[in-house]
Amino acid sequence: MTDSLLNIAPYGASKLSDEYTPWVWNQVKQGSNVWAIPQDAGPMGNLFRTDILKKAGITTPPATWDEYATEAATVKSKTGAYMSNLASNDAGQFLGLLWQAGVKPFGYDGDKGVKVAVDSADAKKVADYWQKLIDNGSISTDPDFTDDWYQGLANGKYAGWLTAAWGPSFLQGTAAKTSGLWNAAALPQYSTSAKVSGNWGGSSDAVLKTSKNPIAAYEFAKFINNDTESTLQFANKQFLFPTSTKTLESSAFTDEKAAFYGGQQVNKQFAAISATVDTKFQWLPYMDYAYSSYNETVGKALANKTSLSDGLDAWQKDLVTYGTQQGFSVNK
Repeated sequence: MTDSLLNIAPYGASKLSDEYTPWVWNQVKQGSNVWAIPQDAGPMGNLFRTDILKKAGITTPPATWDEYATEAATVKSKTGAYMSNLASNDAGQFLGLLWQAGVKPFGYDGDKGVKVAVDSADAKKVADYWQKLIDNGSISTDPDFTDDWYQGLANGKYAGWLTAAWGPSFLQGTAAKTSGLWNAAALPQYSTSAKVSGNWGGSSDAVLKTSKNPIAAYEFAKFINNDTESTLQFANKQFLFPTSTKTLESSAFTDEKAAFYGGQQVNKQFAAISATVDTKFQWLPYMDYAYSSYNETVGKALANKTSLSDGLDAWQKDLVTYGTQQGFSVNK
């Protein structure tokens, strides 16, 4: 903790809560304090190749994770493609999947109290699910955002990508030659009674305590992330998935038909997904370290196709040790 951010609640930020989706607003506030203005987010969905699934005899995306596992095996056996890729170098994707499952791996009281529970029974249920798909060869565990991974998206190695709301725009540039072959859907669900998603990525604009013009800095952060025209520019020109409820509900955003996705209104799909993200997910005050530690523990288990459960145990031990060394009271 650097204690470098300015609490912007006294400048008027506390009055903006209704302007943003609840789960996003919870990410920038703590108690009565507000530490940033949300700019973009990454509610997760399922991008999939309609042609590859059709070749496997599948005409609609899997609605549940049980269906996903069954259809993943079918896709692999009939087409040779992996249903998706669970990246061995990207904690954000895995944490988003934990988020959707209702797992609470982290907690922080704003002072010295830290909770680390990446090896909880609920977390291991999620890991066990993916372990089976890895072991039977239905999904890959390639590092993402590498040349090989980009080529895999473009050449049909992967029949889908479990990704965030920024993924649809990103994919259009990465796999341009596959235009018209993709669709978007919600993540498969654990229960058909309610739609739930997680989040992967996002950003916000904060004001530093050292700012010589804190009022101007706050007003600028508010304007660019709250003004309707500005947020639509971010969404439609810069492809930042909006956090403003006005933008998420605007027909100028939701009604756009994406040729790359066969004319589907992908923005409308992810706007609906955004409303299903759990509001209570928390983070550690040392997430940079947590991400690098993930690559050396769970990530290695993914890369080597060894036990994800053991990888979670190693991640847990390392995060507890590091937090304690940094002066936090971990799990006490």
